[in-house]
Amino acid sequence: MIYKKRIVDGLLELKLESFGATLITGPKGCGKTTTGKQKAKSVVEFQDEDLRDNLLSVAQVQPSKLLIGEKPRLFDEWQDAPKIWGAIRKSIDDEQKNGLYILTGSTSQNVQTPHSGTLRISTMKMYPMSLYESEESNGTVSLSQLFNDPNSFDGCHSDLSIDKLIFAICRGGWPSAINNTTPIAQLQIAKDLFAQTCSVDISNIDGTKRNKLWTQNLIRSYARNLCTLSTLQTIFKDIQNCGISESSFWNYVEALEKLFIIEDVPAWNPAIRSKSAIRSKDKRNFIDPSIAVAALGLTPEYFNTDFKTLGFLFESLCIRDLRVYSSLQEGQVSYYHDRYDLEADAVLHLGDGRYALIEIKLGSNEIDAGAKHLCKIEELVRQYNEKEKQVPMRLPDLKIVLTGTEYGYKRPDGVFVIPIGCLKD
Repeated sequence: MIYKKRIVDGLLELKLESFGATLITGPKGCGKTTTGKQKAKSVVEFQDEDLRDNLLSVAQVQPSKLLIGEKPRLFDEWQDAPKIWGAIRKSIDDEQKNGLYILTGSTSQNVQTPHSGTLRISTMKMYPMSLYESEESNGTVSLSQLFNDPNSFDGCHSDLSIDKLIFAICRGGWPSAINNTTPIAQLQIAKDLFAQTCSVDISNIDGTKRNKLWTQNLIRSYARNLCTLSTLQTIFKDIQNCGISESSFWNYVEALEKLFIIEDVPAWNPAIRSKSAIRSKDKRNFIDPSIAVAALGLTPEYFNTDFKTLGFLFESLCIRDLRVYSSLQEGQVSYYHDRYDLEADAVLHLGDGRYALIEIKLGSNEIDAGAKHLCKIEELVRQYNEKEKQVPMRLPDLKIVLTGTEYGYKRPDGVFVIPIGCLKD
């Protein structure tokens, strides 16, 4: 099967150039091993049943023997042989070279290592595929180019219809789903991921037996509260009638975070309002919107009559893609919301200090309101700078309304309207 290029490929190259080894983390099924193999010159697969017993025996007795081979050398499912971590760490110290090893493995097992690997083994996070990587966004608008030269933007046109967008949300960015040949087969992957998470992975992550029903209810409640500011206490109250205790609830949430199922969006707290005015709770989210669809048992056809739920799922998809597109620039996604209902659905900060205020609106009828919010936040920053001239805040480098519509353009107020079906890194 032909490898679909991933944006994180460039980040892996940088990690290999900078560190002795790279550990690729991320949710199950996002393509960690396949991506690692593109850069590796030799591979050790602990899940190969023909070789497994022998490999594990060597890893237990003399793990350094498994390091012999062309570099970079990839260890897949390395957590099955945890002593390999220490051997790799020592090898890096001895050889004083970079780009020697790549480690990948399942997120369903948490491994405690005797050494952290700091400055030797760097961690790199992968996400499911963005719309550009799955070839559903035409990529006519580069996020990095927009930051570097906003004046280069001359409008755009998306080929992604609303029906195709709905299907992409339901299917998710899982490579195995995208590679399946029929729509019904593509939709099965997220359903199976949800089922496996609840029945197997939630217990395997740390060897603690957990209740399948409690896990299902927790994820479903999270799905109902997707991209909202609902507190975890609210979600607990929603499911406590199933018999779960509060301490168990927090334990389950932590396990789902370790599995990269849950990935909330933190709040951005600039000094433009009083601390009591700005919301500081995390916004509830999954690593991929298809998890919410699978948990709620919905189909693409359902959204023909429920655009409100679709709007929350669309926001989740856009946040996923923004995280992927900004990964090479150390992008961090947060949100802004205050008690006056002034909001930015996403605030994208790059590693060099530049940032964009972003509203996410599925339909064209919400674009004006979203743009006004962004301009108002920018004005608040200006007003703050007038008062705090000694330590001014940076004005937003970009104001963007991300949409599910067809056409992109720049408004007279400086806000860029960009269809998600046009965006890339």
